[in-house]
Amino acid sequence: MNLIAILKVAMRALGRNKMRSALTMLGIIIGVGAVIAMVSIGQGAQQMVSSQINSMGSNMLYVQPGNMMQGGASMGMGAASTLTEEDVVAIQREIPTVAHVSPVVRSSGQLVFGNQNWFVQIQGTNDQFPEIRSWKVQEGDFFNEADVQSASRVIVLGRTVADKLFPGMDPVGQTIRVRNLPFRVAGVLEAKGQSMVGQDQDDTAIVPYTTVQRKLAGRTIPAIGQAMVTGVSETGSKLAEKQIADLLRQRHKIGAGESDDFMVRNMADVAATSAQLTTIMTLLLGSIAAISLIVGGIGIMNIMLVSVTERTREIGIRMAVGARPNYIRLQFLTESLMLSLLGGLIGILIGAGISRGISGVLGWPTLVSSLSVFVSFAFATAIGIFFGYYPAHKAAALDPIEALRYE
Repeated sequence: MNLIAILKVAMRALGRNKMRSALTMLGIIIGVGAVIAMVSIGQGAQQMVSSQINSMGSNMLYVQPGNMMQGGASMGMGAASTLTEEDVVAIQREIPTVAHVSPVVRSSGQLVFGNQNWFVQIQGTNDQFPEIRSWKVQEGDFFNEADVQSASRVIVLGRTVADKLFPGMDPVGQTIRVRNLPFRVAGVLEAKGQSMVGQDQDDTAIVPYTTVQRKLAGRTIPAIGQAMVTGVSETGSKLAEKQIADLLRQRHKIGAGESDDFMVRNMADVAATSAQLTTIMTLLLGSIAAISLIVGGIGIMNIMLVSVTERTREIGIRMAVGARPNYIRLQFLTESLMLSLLGGLIGILIGAGISRGISGVLGWPTLVSSLSVFVSFAFATAIGIFFGYYPAHKAAALDPIEALRYE
């Protein structure tokens, strides 16, 4: 049994009806192309969510004040003023799995420079903010611990704010006014882009949290709105979460069975949930697209059955001159496989092109992975074998005498 001869005969048979062969492959082309495009969209979304979560900082935990009851009604998480600077200091001092920690006190105000002004959300933090958020300073420097201790009027701008207030200028060293108070621009953060909820992360300004408390709020606030914490490692973030909870329960004198008056949120949990959701979405999109592959396989089976009927006399002649049933079966199976493989290759190219087009035109991130290409091609091969076997078996089972008599 000569494999090269079988391939030549298969190519000749498919070439005799080029239009029919092309239309038969169309189902496989559309199916594979749809699978590649849909999976690339899902994987692109997964990569985007992962990168945005990572942009918030590695091994991040957020500690927030807890619930408060007023008139028998729950006011919700963050309503109580139960988190203090001393708590933050204790977390840094007593928990070995914590690498960095910073209080967060928020405010807002109009920033003015010359005839330019911009309203912005102001974050009050300490000097560990760049390490916690993995956010580098692109120009100038970040404020230091001495600035925090002395409540200095220094400010670090996000990229958006710097571009609005200082178009075509170097903002570092300039003096701007925040609520009619002069602030020196110490630096500009590198661009981060949008967050998962579509918020511009660069539309921000960072000042020492003590400055927010004493200068912008006008009084020293004992409680803080939030604390940002990073663990020493990704694997240690869960342990750090438990240790922080245990420490705060001890400091706040919360008894056994009583509810926490704080909340510790681990960004690793958010990342895991988001990854699970995007994986489900990718599988769902791929499964929907794979249905068209099955439809394409049914089309191959139908055309191959038609081909067996049309070539019944040819099959009888081959059997009469000594061709065995296995040879006939392999011949038709090869033709079916060639249709699915060629359709799969074209579908992969079209799917990759559609993915690039979606990314370029709509701006939606896509990712064509080698795994999705391999799985699609393997599935197309399996479709060709599965749906081509019955027509091939039917051809091999023909009676040579009856086949020769067929008109």
